[in-house]
Amino acid sequence: MRMKAIYAIGMAILSGAAVSAQTIVETDAYVWHGDTITQGVFMATAPSATEIVSTYSAQPGYYMGIDRQWKLKNDISSYPKLTTPNRLHEAIYNMGLDEMVNAVEPDTTLRTGKEWAGVWTRDVSYSILLSMAYMQPEASMISLMKKVDPLGRIIQDTGSGGAWPVSTDREIWCVAAWEVYKVTGDRKWLEYIYPIMKRSLETDREAFYNTETGLVKGETSFIDWREQSHPRWMQCADIYNTETLSTSVVHAQAWKVLGEAAEILGHRKEAAEAFAESEKIAKAINDHLWMDDKGYYAMYLYGRDNLTANPRAETLGESLAIMWDVAPAERAKTVTESNPTTPFGATIFYPSIADIPSYHNKSLWPWVGAWWGLANAKAGNEEGVMDAIGSVFRPAALFCTNKENFNIENGDIATELNSSNMLWCLSGNIALTHKILFGIDFQKDGLAFHPFVPKALAATRTLDGFKYRDADLNITVSGYGNEIKSFKVNGKEQKPFIAANKAKGKMNIEIVMADNEIPAMKVNRQAQKNAPLTPDAWIEESTLVWNPIEYIGEYKVLRNGKEVARTHATTFEIVEPGEYQVVGIAGDGTEGFASEPRSARKKLYVEIDRNGKDIDKTSSLTVPVNITEPGEYFVSVKYANGNGPVNTENKCAIRTLTVDGQKEGLVVMPQRGSGNWADLGWSNSVPVKLSAGQHNVTLEFRPEDENMNIETNHAKVYGLRIVKD
Repeated sequence: MRMKAIYAIGMAILSGAAVSAQTIVETDAYVWHGDTITQGVFMATAPSATEIVSTYSAQPGYYMGIDRQWKLKNDISSYPKLTTPNRLHEAIYNMGLDEMVNAVEPDTTLRTGKEWAGVWTRDVSYSILLSMAYMQPEASMISLMKKVDPLGRIIQDTGSGGAWPVSTDREIWCVAAWEVYKVTGDRKWLEYIYPIMKRSLETDREAFYNTETGLVKGETSFIDWREQSHPRWMQCADIYNTETLSTSVVHAQAWKVLGEAAEILGHRKEAAEAFAESEKIAKAINDHLWMDDKGYYAMYLYGRDNLTANPRAETLGESLAIMWDVAPAERAKTVTESNPTTPFGATIFYPSIADIPSYHNKSLWPWVGAWWGLANAKAGNEEGVMDAIGSVFRPAALFCTNKENFNIENGDIATELNSSNMLWCLSGNIALTHKILFGIDFQKDGLAFHPFVPKALAATRTLDGFKYRDADLNITVSGYGNEIKSFKVNGKEQKPFIAANKAKGKMNIEIVMADNEIPAMKVNRQAQKNAPLTPDAWIEESTLVWNPIEYIGEYKVLRNGKEVARTHATTFEIVEPGEYQVVGIAGDGTEGFASEPRSARKKLYVEIDRNGKDIDKTSSLTVPVNITEPGEYFVSVKYANGNGPVNTENKCAIRTLTVDGQKEGLVVMPQRGSGNWADLGWSNSVPVKLSAGQHNVTLEFRPEDENMNIETNHAKVYGLRIVKD
């Protein structure tokens, strides 16, 4: 009865809504007009600034119900109050504040979501960066402190194959911790976080930085459901071996903020070293991941011994590259014009994987949409900003909560997992208003303002009671554009900056925009698209053979990660040794994943123990090998790790590989199933240069090999494989 009553009330309100009201955002999927958002037969509106009513009906049979009404439940009077002519915008903002209050736990930590208890490193860090650093500074500090282990390292949340170093985006903690410092100016906080940041970054540099490319290995940041973003053939050891855009950008920024912190603390040499590391990673991203023909960065490099680019666009990585100046200014503009945007918004990555359900795949996450909006504003793309704001406001209004994610094909919540009151999504909701329309930008020595107000949102808005250091700010922004005509503090004209040491008492800030026409830029509007399926390839004698893919345009054959042929056949004659793969390409040029690598090279296999030899933190293992031909080789280990499941926990086994006492790299042996010691797999491969003759290959445990579990770092080793490049 309650739902029927709400539906009836909603229809009555909506029937009286002015459908002809000003159109703010319109796509092929929905329209935001005035105080109403319409998607097909469904509508949502705000009867007041503290209520949203929706007529949305979720996919029949989906396990998770929806709310058709939001009403303010918590006291939000102590938080910045938004006043704007658009009632729906005001209500969506207030809903973000209301749900933020819900997210603060009794122990003053930030809850991940209604369905997800506890503090997760990446979730809380991205939320802090979006808005929680200044909205909830105490809870932000306490939450970050919860994610430091007994060794004083940042905790990588449980994930693929036993977490770190398969998942490697924990350094987002550094960027979030620095944001808290910028907000508070708390030197004690800076002194606390600096050694944690330094220790964690130096450990990661040893564990998974590719010294040749300069990129960072490991899983794409936050996209941590293996098959949701990788071909099915990839094992967790293969995921460790990928070199990803978003994770590399995170590490570049983490080194940069370490340098900033070091300068303030007087560590000049360490600061210079940190800035150099940051620049090195940023250069590697631009050298190895930029795709001129696409106008954006590749999602990651992947393979086994030889890597190739996954040419998908990945919205978070593209956004962070813009926000943190990895992308030069002109590239930043090109990215915002080139990254595909569907009618519901920019997807997590594009194109999608055809035979995998919606979660990270075929999905939009509002907090990523918020980052995309911030990036478009920085690059000056007005149309892109409006699309991004709409992609966050549409689901917030229709579902009357800040949901976790949405199916990009129909905008519904019917995905593999979902939650209401999602921390990073409500944080993104708040950030769109504060950081774009009011242009609030925290810097280490003050508060800067650079509002970006699209013409469709031209208005006079106020934000009262915004706290900064010892000041209480009342901010008014009027007009539109991205240029400031007048900036006054307590009636006096000045530059749009409030120095931290002068932020005291009541400060009335009046910003008048120049009503300038922002130079027109485009948005790459695309329908949702699936890439071709992944071929299954194998070698028969001297021929590479693969199964045909339906509706394919042609196939691309790779040797050692590089294209060597295009063909419409399903065979390819091998005339020289190498590692071979096949990529299916659709008629419009859309590429699928490359097939599992197949080796046509010389191999040496040395059996260690047919029953498996246990290795733990107290033991090392040396294997003598005889090399008949000098050259470049790849060394990998056949192993079993039944200490945990594939998708969670933190017991990845890690060892340093040395040859004749010289360190060559890490051998990573991820979990393959809880108690599943009969499931044997291969570690990542380590490139080594070997002369002819006898060599000792050793697996040993070093302090930098300590995993997130600390207690269990164990596997069974069966053999050693050495492959000639």
